[in-house]
Amino acid sequence: MGVAVRVIPCLDVDAGRVVKGVNFADLRDAGDPVEMAAVYDAEGADELTFLDVTASSGERATMLDVVRRTAEQVFIPLTVGGGVRTPEDIDTLLRAGADKVSINTAAIARPELLGECARRFGSQCIVLSVDARRVQDGPPTASGFEVTTHGGRRGTGIDAVEWAARGQELGVGEILLNSMDADGTRAGFDIEMIEQVRKVVDVPVIASGGAGKVDDFLPAVRAGADAVLAASVFHFGTLRISEVKNGLRAGAVEVR
Repeated sequence: MGVAVRVIPCLDVDAGRVVKGVNFADLRDAGDPVEMAAVYDAEGADELTFLDVTASSGERATMLDVVRRTAEQVFIPLTVGGGVRTPEDIDTLLRAGADKVSINTAAIARPELLGECARRFGSQCIVLSVDARRVQDGPPTASGFEVTTHGGRRGTGIDAVEWAARGQELGVGEILLNSMDADGTRAGFDIEMIEQVRKVVDVPVIASGGAGKVDDFLPAVRAGADAVLAASVFHFGTLRISEVKNGLRAGAVEVR
């Protein structure tokens, strides 16, 4: 592999505060995303992802402030997602200091949005976030995986693997592939899903959902992930970023 694999912590931010709990001993305020971002930067994270889980658009200003303050202090790439619906939303986030913006639900409703944004801002700024799960009920998809909305609770019937390929065709620079089945289980990444998406796209694939231990990351990379993302295992101190990188190095994977 020519390009070093990236290790990315993801922070869920609600009204400007980190949710899903954290317990870094050395943080004055475990709920402040900017402070946590600085710790992850110091620990060797290659990038950071902020997911804005605030339901109301009224809290947007708070999130923009978080992005601005983070960009001033932290110099690794920052991806921001959650509730991004229009090119204007993306413009605002990029101006605030985000390096990339991830789009999820709005693209399902109107796929052309991905192409418009890739042309306007450059493919490297646009990430298609795919929340996918194995088809449970309803007609099967060709891959056996479907795109979901509402945090994995609602199936769309859209084939997740075909959707990732469509995203690349429309010009996105990266696919953030979230396994909703594996999310929170700490039972490992969904290897089959990663392999299927890898076969149909050339752009980088970020594997998300299911990380529980150091040994979980290498199989995801071998399945074709260019980056591995995790949340709770990092926040709770179960794993350090350096441990994950050392585990990947031990498997002969190049990391930064």
